[in-house]
Amino acid sequence: MKTRIITSVVGILVLFAVMALFQTPVFEALVAIVALIALHEIYKAVNLGKAGKMVFAGFVPFTFLIMYSGMAWASALLLPLSFAFVLYLACCVILHSQTIDIGKLGAMALFGGMVMFCFYSFVYLKHSLPLEEYGDDALYFIFLILGFAWGGDSAAYFAGRFFGRHKLAPVVSPNKTVEGAVGGILGSVLLGLIITAIYDVIAGHLAVEDFTAYHYLLICILAAVSSVLGILGDLFASAVKRQCGIKDYGTIFPGHGGVMDRFDSVMFIAPFLTIGVTMAFYLR
Repeated sequence: MKTRIITSVVGILVLFAVMALFQTPVFEALVAIVALIALHEIYKAVNLGKAGKMVFAGFVPFTFLIMYSGMAWASALLLPLSFAFVLYLACCVILHSQTIDIGKLGAMALFGGMVMFCFYSFVYLKHSLPLEEYGDDALYFIFLILGFAWGGDSAAYFAGRFFGRHKLAPVVSPNKTVEGAVGGILGSVLLGLIITAIYDVIAGHLAVEDFTAYHYLLICILAAVSSVLGILGDLFASAVKRQCGIKDYGTIFPGHGGVMDRFDSVMFIAPFLTIGVTMAFYLR
């Protein structure tokens, strides 16, 4: 427990340091690096073998391209280089048809696509809600995403530990309980309201309108749905771990595991909330 708490505190400090670079191109680079660490953990989990290094090597430039696609030069290259990436993967299979398992490659492509979709959501918010026009709204929504995910995780952990009686998905994740899931939803709602209240005090309003009771109600709904999606992401990652025969995806976070062990609950929340807030607050 002590190790988990220390790692969480250090992680929060690192998060704020990264957010301090939000308005610089360094932010996209850092997001790409974190995404690549997660992709490497998946690559190791599915065990593509030595020949699979060629596959992972192809993901490196493609991940940076995705994260910088909000910039004009990268946007212009996105379609041709995405096609080139697909051809590259096809050539890897042809050249190493005896050693690269197409099923495992498909698993990495599926899981890798989810990961890039997740991390790209942060970049999308940055470019869709530029500082000059929308103030710090993008940062607020990013903290909301992480709050929904990690607040729900923490609340679910303690609720399950103290009140857990009924197993949620015993085959996939024996330690998860229905009581923990309910606690996680309540935790996501509570932390979402706290983050919103803090931003309300600091900024006073969203760029498009003032905060009202409607916004707080909408945050509660988004938090509840996001928490369920966080549980779904967690269970999906757990199912993959069980099939791959591993306990954790990595060891980069002592007491917590790897990047995927920390971001599995964020995986579906980030794109959902990015789409949700864009439609709810900026397209009405």
